[in-house]
Amino acid sequence: MTYQDVAGWSQIIAMAIFGAVMAGVLVYALRPGNKARFDAAARMPLDGDEREGGPHGRA
Repeated sequence: MTYQDVAGWSQIIAMAIFGAVMAGVLVYALRPGNKARFDAAARMPLDGDEREGGPHGRA
């Protein structure tokens, strides 16, 4: 087995691992059960401005 063989197989294995991780992330992100959690996280920066008179502490 030459260096080129090892390099080729390692690239194929790394691409397969990357693809599996990306598929897992997509499945997690697109599950309907996570919609409420992601909506709350999306509103979090806007909800923080209402407390204490805005981002600069002015009332």
